[in-house]
Amino acid sequence: MDALVLDGSRGAECRDALAALHRALAEAGYTTEVIPLRERTIAPCRGCFGCWVKTAGECVIDDEGRQVARAIARCDLLVYLTPVTFGGVSFELKKVLDRMIPNISPFFARVRGETHHQRRYRKTPRVIGLGILSQPDREAERVFKTLVERNGLNLRTPCTAAAVVTPESDLGATASALVKAVA
Repeated sequence: MDALVLDGSRGAECRDALAALHRALAEAGYTTEVIPLRERTIAPCRGCFGCWVKTAGECVIDDEGRQVARAIARCDLLVYLTPVTFGGVSFELKKVLDRMIPNISPFFARVRGETHHQRRYRKTPRVIGLGILSQPDREAERVFKTLVERNGLNLRTPCTAAAVVTPESDLGATASALVKAVA
């Protein structure tokens, strides 16, 4: 099984969480690829929908975002690792989430009574979100968990799990619980 960790950190703030995730994923039998997004050249989505009407399934922007979207389409488990900002994800991770539009179909279907895009691929990854906060913030945690869940619904993933950790958190236990939750 292949896990893809999208590291949306600016540097060291997610290092310990990344190590805990790596251990939990290895224990669960995953081969893990980590993409430190801060080291990639990925432009923001233009919102042009060229990935649906011009270059079906591939972004019209020719940068490293294309390789990330391909890696997402191939993985079994997709992990968002990010500092939590106002309940949301880092700028670097947000760019990638926006650029995942080629991974879904432009056609619609009803999902849980809502209108969402159809799957482009038969297999979609399970999704884990691990957010990092410098201090507890219940509202930011609630927003982050909802964001991960709704993003998973848009991707049509079979299941999602999310958690937010602070310096007082047991990173190993949290990472293990997340991996088990999507097993």
